[in-house]
Amino acid sequence: MSTIAIVGAGPGLGMAIAREFGRHDFEVALLSRNPVKLDGYVEALKADGITAEAFPADVLDHESLRSALRAAAGRFGGIDVLEYSPVDSGAPGAPSTLPIADIEAQLRFQLLGAIAATQAVLLAMQQRGSGTLLFTTGAGSVTPVPRFAAANSAGAALRNWVLNLHTELDGTGLYAAHVPIAVAIDAVIPGHPTASAEEIAGLYWRLHTDRDVAERMFAV
Repeated sequence: MSTIAIVGAGPGLGMAIAREFGRHDFEVALLSRNPVKLDGYVEALKADGITAEAFPADVLDHESLRSALRAAAGRFGGIDVLEYSPVDSGAPGAPSTLPIADIEAQLRFQLLGAIAATQAVLLAMQQRGSGTLLFTTGAGSVTPVPRFAAANSAGAALRNWVLNLHTELDGTGLYAAHVPIAVAIDAVIPGHPTASAEEIAGLYWRLHTDRDVAERMFAV
């Protein structure tokens, strides 16, 4: 069987992606900081007939992240798909007044965590000649919203890195793509489009199977 590792797994999009891939006979490795919540997610997936296991890790602690991904690869015999989507919108602030520390924090969370996770699985994928790497940000990485300058800046940096990775991996059997999300997930925000996590999760499966673009925004 194939395995997806979801970094930043939560009750919304992360679980929806887990179920989407689980329906296609994938085993699921769930990574996030809270082991108690992770255990609950695993039990919910098992109740749906999906093989899953929890691997606690903090994306800000690169060694814990690498160790968790190594453990997941050992448990399932490898990782075929890596999906990176931890959530932290950071403190709001306009670009002209934003403390440098706020941008640094977001860069560590979004960009550097994603790079650490990728490097933990990339060599094995290259040796195997196959693998999918999917990275999630808010739509501000593409169309910035000034009051969220820190998150937007880090998301844009991650986007740039993923697009470069996509080009580097072209023709190797490996595939990387960026998913900016332009909707509120499972929430009603006046004046803002919304979609269910299940609707969005389908996009990740299509990217994994079609492998036709470096980036696809989810919007309604």
